[in-house]
Amino acid sequence: MKLMDYGLKPIDFQHPDAARNTADAGLSRRGFVVTSLASGFAVASNPVLAQAITTDSAGLVAGEVSVPVADGRMPAYRAMPAGAGKFPVLLVVQEIFGVHEHIKDMCRRYAKLGYYAIAPELYARQGDVSKMSDIGAILSTVVAKVPDAQVNTDLDATVAFAQASGNADSARLGLVGYCWGGRAAWVYANHNPRLKVAVSYYGLLDGMKSAIKPQDPVDFAASLKVPVLGLYAGIDGFVKPAVIDQMRAGIVKSGSGSEIVVFPNVNHGFNADYRPTYDKTAAVYAQKLAADWLKDHGV
Repeated sequence: MKLMDYGLKPIDFQHPDAARNTADAGLSRRGFVVTSLASGFAVASNPVLAQAITTDSAGLVAGEVSVPVADGRMPAYRAMPAGAGKFPVLLVVQEIFGVHEHIKDMCRRYAKLGYYAIAPELYARQGDVSKMSDIGAILSTVVAKVPDAQVNTDLDATVAFAQASGNADSARLGLVGYCWGGRAAWVYANHNPRLKVAVSYYGLLDGMKSAIKPQDPVDFAASLKVPVLGLYAGIDGFVKPAVIDQMRAGIVKSGSGSEIVVFPNVNHGFNADYRPTYDKTAAVYAQKLAADWLKDHGV
């Protein structure tokens, strides 16, 4: 499956090989496959549309950093205000295409709002998606191999790295995740009670359960403690209205204060300004909702 179809056609995430081209198979799994971030956009995200937004780094400290984890070092992109201070920490969690230019840009956008925004490359052990051209191969050979437990501990390590920098206040900890990272937002909120608040952009709510992904968000919705704002698309082929209704019923029972907003007549990826599913009106409004949600919950 190519980029122009991603978000427009449903994918069976339990069996993504059906959408895969064999040319992208055969990646090594030894150690860290990704030791530094790629520049620009992932190959699979081409052609990049002219509407793609580029936020400058004026007034910021922005660039690649290396986060220590138990089995090595993980590359990440960090952006924060250039002035002195300890800034609230915002974990920015990638789409299926990894930490490419759009995710870096989201870090800079949030840094302009006063955050220590950091996006770790959470596929670093499984594969370098920046060099892969086919979405089916990305899903089957990399994304499907990333355990939820690994994501959670890598995000924990990223918080510890931010706190150790001397520029961050991890007591004010938030998370914003997009697409694959939108699901991770729900999962990490369930994992880390120190997380004050999260925002999930169109993260999958079911259909991902496996030995390395023991629960879908719908499974733990009723026991969630962290307030999560879900920002979803009304015509998303990946997240059906009935599943959103199920998730809403669960979070009401949780008492977490979590909410889900559905934007009518827009598709999965409406925030991804480099892709054909981008919707400027929805993206701008969703950004305001996300920023307000963070502030309203002390981050």
